[in-house]
Amino acid sequence: MAEKSDKLKNMSEEELDARHAEKMKKKKAARDKIIATKTVEKGLVIVHTGKGKGKSTAAFGMIFRAIGNDMRVGVVQFVKGKWGTGERKVLEAFPDQVEMATMGEGFTWETQDRQRDITAARQAWDKAKAMIMDEKLDMVLLDELNIVLRYDYLDVEEVIGFLKDKPEMKHVIITGRNAKEELIEFADLVTEMEMIKHPFRSGVKAQVGVEF
Repeated sequence: MAEKSDKLKNMSEEELDARHAEKMKKKKAARDKIIATKTVEKGLVIVHTGKGKGKSTAAFGMIFRAIGNDMRVGVVQFVKGKWGTGERKVLEAFPDQVEMATMGEGFTWETQDRQRDITAARQAWDKAKAMIMDEKLDMVLLDELNIVLRYDYLDVEEVIGFLKDKPEMKHVIITGRNAKEELIEFADLVTEMEMIKHPFRSGVKAQVGVEF
C-alpha cells in the first residue's frame, strides 16, 4: 500500500490525469454492463423509515421530481393533516398534477382517543386506496402510514394485500418510523434514516423551512 502511495506521489499531473481517465473509463464500462442487465420496469413500493429526520422530506422530494417529469401525483397525510407545511404550499401551485388529502388529526398522544384515531386512519386508508387505483395518478405518497400501522389502527396484512394488486406501474411511497417487518420484506425499496444528532435534544424547537 505504501509502495502504491509513493508511486502516485512521484507521478506528474499529466500522468495522474491519464491514470484517472483510464480508471474512470473502466468503471463506466463496468457500470454500463450492469445497467444493460436491468430490463424490468415496474411501479415500486418504497418505504422510508427509521428514527432519523428526513423520511417525509425525501418522499416529498420524489413527489416534486415526479411533478417535474409531468407525472400526476397523490398525497395522503395520515397524521400531519392539521399542520401547515411548506410542502403543501408548493404542491398547491400544481393543481393540475397534484391531489392532496390531509386526513390526519395529529399524533395519537395529541388526540388521546384511540377510537377517533382508528376512524381517522380508516378514512385516510380508504382515500389512499382510491388514489392508488386511480389511473390518472402515477405516484402516491402515504405520509406517516407507518405510524398508524405501528399502533395497529390498520392491519398491515390488509395494506400489503391491497398493494399486491395495485396497478402495475403505480409507485407508492410509505413513510414513518418503525415500519413493520412484513412491510419492509414486501417493499421494493427501503431506506432507513439513522439519527446521529438532532437539535431538538439540545432544546432547539422545530424550525421553519427545516422541520415544516
